[in-house]
Amino acid sequence: MTASSVAPTAPLSEAAAPSATLERIAERERKYLLQTYSRYPVVLTRGKGVFLYDIEGRKYLDFVSGLGVNALGHGHPRIVKAIREQAARLVHVSNLYYHEYQGLLAEKLCTLAGGSSGDGSSGEKFRAFFSNSGTEAIEGSIKLARLAGHRSGGEAKCRLVALEGSYHGRTFGALSLTGQDKHRKGFEPLLEDVTFVKQNNVEGLRAAVNDNTCAIVLEPIFGEGGIYECSAEFLRECRVLADRHKAALIFDEIQCGLGRTGTIFAFQGFDVTPDIVAIAKPLAAGLPLGAFIAKEEFANAIAPGQHGTTFGGGPLACRVALEFLSIVEEEKLLENVNKVGAYLRDQLEELVKKRALATAVRGRGFIQGIQLEIPARPIVDAGLAEGVLFNSTQDTVVRFLPPFLLQEKHVDKGIRVLKKLLGKKQKPAA
Repeated sequence: MTASSVAPTAPLSEAAAPSATLERIAERERKYLLQTYSRYPVVLTRGKGVFLYDIEGRKYLDFVSGLGVNALGHGHPRIVKAIREQAARLVHVSNLYYHEYQGLLAEKLCTLAGGSSGDGSSGEKFRAFFSNSGTEAIEGSIKLARLAGHRSGGEAKCRLVALEGSYHGRTFGALSLTGQDKHRKGFEPLLEDVTFVKQNNVEGLRAAVNDNTCAIVLEPIFGEGGIYECSAEFLRECRVLADRHKAALIFDEIQCGLGRTGTIFAFQGFDVTPDIVAIAKPLAAGLPLGAFIAKEEFANAIAPGQHGTTFGGGPLACRVALEFLSIVEEEKLLENVNKVGAYLRDQLEELVKKRALATAVRGRGFIQGIQLEIPARPIVDAGLAEGVLFNSTQDTVVRFLPPFLLQEKHVDKGIRVLKKLLGKKQKPAA
């Protein structure tokens, strides 16, 4: 093949050119991408604070924040500054060498996790491992639990207990723990040593956990699974059973952690401390970074060479993650999550009282959902046309994962749109 016979490629700048359109961009994706996503018909090009803008300049209020990733909204000046400075210095070195930020970030996260009582008095010591994503954090967590289980109970101590309705990711280990057939179908066989129990079913939990259990894995609040909370009683029993059978209690806080519930870790609001906690989404403010943080008694089970990553914990992502945590603290964003989150809850509950198609509200802080009697996707589509980005999950739930910067006036705008889309309840006939 000669050089002249090679078809010319489109310029890399085309996506930003005036000639770029939704139709052209979508057509190119249909031609060259695996068709794994059912995208909404909008091309987003920039963001500022709690707003996003499309290719034609239309403005959207963002209640999705990149599925919980953009906790600081869009274009936060301190994040932009950190990315620019670090990208000019050092982006990647691999984990063959030290750099100055990974240890600092590990120290910060482990200190925050160890101070789960709020005054730093819990006395727990943790160690961290950095990955590229939440799914990888779950994979590493269950690998560590298996290693620790084998050390304390032999090869038979390998069984995992997970929850029906849960979601932990798309790789084989994470998928094996995901209690939803729609995600698992077509990919079997998965890990066979997994037992599923119903969320908040204490008796079912007791029947499932035994001396061959190496880990109990759960989301304190189901994210993709419809914003259902684990009860305090259920989580306390998980802790008791994990201790009794020398199993790891693993919390998946990939969506509900790092401030979204109003505490830096979700477990701090439930008063139950896990042995391992997996985090990701907002950690590096949009750059790929996940982590699992493990109590030292479990962390000590692993040896050099038994786990690793090429990209996880690089200097750029770790520096930005440190900046993210500083911003959350210095701008008092947890206080805002609690204050505005309570206001969002109140307004959603008013919707349920007055709107025929809304039946229940679940969640806390900035991870909430409203249950509908109809499919949620058409509501999300209509919201897009009204300039508000909502998200649907479990078919009939509208999910709210807004940036931590959200104000009450933004809640009011979103509620006005939902009022328009959900019919009023009819007064009973006289």
